[in-house]
Amino acid sequence: MRMIPIQWYDDNNSHLARLLFFMFLSLNSCKQPLALCATSLLLACFSMPTQAQSAISESPILLAESPVSDTPRIDSSLDTEDGTEQWNIHGQSTYIVQQKNNFNSPYYGQNSLLNKSEGGGSKSYTFSATAFLGARLWEGAEIYYNPEMFEGTPFNGQLVGLGAFQNGELQKGSFAPPVYYSARAFLRQSFGLGGGKEHIESGPNQLAGNIDKNRIVVSYGKFATLDFFDQNTYSHDPRTQFQNFALFSMGAYGYAADTKGFTYGAVVEWYQDDWILKVARLAMPTIPNTAQLDYSLSKDYGNQIEATRKHELWGQPGALRALFYQQHAFMGSYQNAISYGQETNTIPDIVGVRSAAQNSWGYGLNAEQAINEDIGVFARWSWNPGQTETQTLDISRSLSGGVTLKGTTWSRPNDTVGVGYAINGISASEITYLQQGGMTAFIGDGALNYKNEQVFETYYSAKVYKDLFISADYQRIANPAYNSARGPVNFFGVRAHIEI
Repeated sequence: MRMIPIQWYDDNNSHLARLLFFMFLSLNSCKQPLALCATSLLLACFSMPTQAQSAISESPILLAESPVSDTPRIDSSLDTEDGTEQWNIHGQSTYIVQQKNNFNSPYYGQNSLLNKSEGGGSKSYTFSATAFLGARLWEGAEIYYNPEMFEGTPFNGQLVGLGAFQNGELQKGSFAPPVYYSARAFLRQSFGLGGGKEHIESGPNQLAGNIDKNRIVVSYGKFATLDFFDQNTYSHDPRTQFQNFALFSMGAYGYAADTKGFTYGAVVEWYQDDWILKVARLAMPTIPNTAQLDYSLSKDYGNQIEATRKHELWGQPGALRALFYQQHAFMGSYQNAISYGQETNTIPDIVGVRSAAQNSWGYGLNAEQAINEDIGVFARWSWNPGQTETQTLDISRSLSGGVTLKGTTWSRPNDTVGVGYAINGISASEITYLQQGGMTAFIGDGALNYKNEQVFETYYSAKVYKDLFISADYQRIANPAYNSARGPVNFFGVRAHIEI
């Protein structure tokens, strides 16, 4: 997730505007405004006027930066004296509201996305606020803690009905009134390997300081898998960029996550010149799509390895990434569910055939390339065999790509336009399972006329005041949940995002 560099000003009007914005979101997004106001006021306090200033980078496009970025903002290619932070505090808040059309739906099932006529006419929204706290412990060691507030309601009141969901801020459930939790709490230890020094800026989960260009970094604790893996400059952050799961990430990447999208484990990163190699073992839920993780990392876990090669093409930066992952967990098999249903003359149910020590795997390719200072393109391909129930999305193969354009040509250099497209599919065994009336955690119309799910998304992000961005977003999803008998669905959304 990219957090735009902030320059603080001793400006009471600036502080007041931020405070009023947070209060507005609090009072208009939930049934318990006082609880949200408390969180909003806490974040707003972080923006109290101060004399300190941080450099503003000349990033050409509203870029993605994961909360644990492998490409921290560099303000100097040389060692800088007296530029080391001992601690820092950053924050963000994001509000997204979406509505959909009364799409065609001749029938629906337990896990269908409902149209207005079927009782699904209410809006979907999410509201999050996060504090990023960091401190330096000893040489090369840093500790980070991210308390977070989240409130959100999917369409239907539950997250169902699509292979690729339309809002990456949506969790695997409905949380209203808001919930408060520890999103991240992890230790990072860096070991320098030479190659010269560079100075990195202060940022969320990143302390300003001098680091070796070549290094090994070990992170241990609680975080999100996508904090480290499947990063992409032009599409990785639903809070500022594309919102659809199949566009800001590899759709078929079955990464480890609990019901709020976080995991526990260890990640090792090796930076060597233009190469980055990452390996990790991360905890998966003891029961699919639930909150309890296997903290032993011995029964239910995911292993992954990813290699990144940075390059320049025609003088412009780019990167290629290749990822492989393995799941070892308590899961059910679609074929076993189908067979058991035939034996008992019942509708197949994957929950009833779950067993321990089941394995799955998959891979993904990820590319990004700057065309010039204003235009960047990206593409992803991911695949898994789709034989076992999903731990993330009901997608077995996904191809996506898009372009982002900075608004320099129309005198809005801090605005960004994005256009993206994804096509998703599922395995033959899952198709049969759904055609026989089976339900997964997220999809199931009771019947299925299979076609690939297709996603089109475009957004316009406008910088309206310093670090406040307002975006308009449109998505069109054809064959929702792979059913050509239903849809297409048009989603219209507005997003407000502020950084502190």
